[in-house]
Amino acid sequence: MTVQAAKWLATLAACAVATLVLARSAALAQGVPQGIPAPGPAQGGARPEAPFELVDPKVFRVCADPRNMPYSNTEGEGFENKIAEMLAKELGKSISFTWYPNAPGFVRQTLAVYKCDIIMGMPQGDDIVQVTNPYYRTAYTLVYKPGNGLDGVDTLTDPRLKDKHIGVIAGTPPATNLVLDGLMAKAKPYPLVIDTRFDSSAAAMMQDITDGTIDAGALWGPLAGHYAKQAGVPVTVVPLLKETNGPRMSYRIGMGVRYSDQEWKRELNRLIREKQPLINAMLQSYGVPLLDESNHLITPAASAK
Repeated sequence: MTVQAAKWLATLAACAVATLVLARSAALAQGVPQGIPAPGPAQGGARPEAPFELVDPKVFRVCADPRNMPYSNTEGEGFENKIAEMLAKELGKSISFTWYPNAPGFVRQTLAVYKCDIIMGMPQGDDIVQVTNPYYRTAYTLVYKPGNGLDGVDTLTDPRLKDKHIGVIAGTPPATNLVLDGLMAKAKPYPLVIDTRFDSSAAAMMQDITDGTIDAGALWGPLAGHYAKQAGVPVTVVPLLKETNGPRMSYRIGMGVRYSDQEWKRELNRLIREKQPLINAMLQSYGVPLLDESNHLITPAASAK
């Protein structure tokens, strides 16, 4: 992810994005939040007795980054904003957002202290929170402008990359592969942990690709798809699905809830199953490269079935 991704991308990457967040975004997503403590008294008051899950069952309460496109922003323009609104409507709930930068301490300062009941993007396998069934699967990608000698490159081991300047977010899985493939000496690193309210490593990398500062970039899929759509020039985005060394490049992304919220998790799993075609269509409208379990790209026609 991370990848909350992306977005949680850092979380996605750190959790191996799992080393994103995506996350988140990523994603991952940029920063590794702390775990949720066991339920207990909150600051300033006692915690209600179990069974206790949602603070307000009539409100779909989301914690999100205020400026972390394509995931979320205060204007409601991100795909996590849109998916949350769709699920809230399906449940007959109103919706509210609590904003907090996607940085170290995100979970500890939001979901863990009951300021919300859901984080919309978390990598499956992350034990920081309880994660629902995944609602999408995507991968890190290689991004480059067509017509510059890299057309058809779909793996970091391709000999055509040997003398190229490649951008990479420090600490993400592709960075390990660049080291293993002998590409790091000419690589341009971008910071993993940033304040998304003021900066974007993904946007900076895409700008460097379009203006020729670097030849290519290794970037989390949701970020690559989003910024490629905004690049103003043709940009090729290729999922890295053929890597044979280093960490894996593809991750499943679900929604994060508290470990105590079992009924809430089951309700969300039901919604994900029932609304998957609409969720896929929403993600694809943002340029997210979606993968099935056989590592094939999911086309819009397949999503509609």
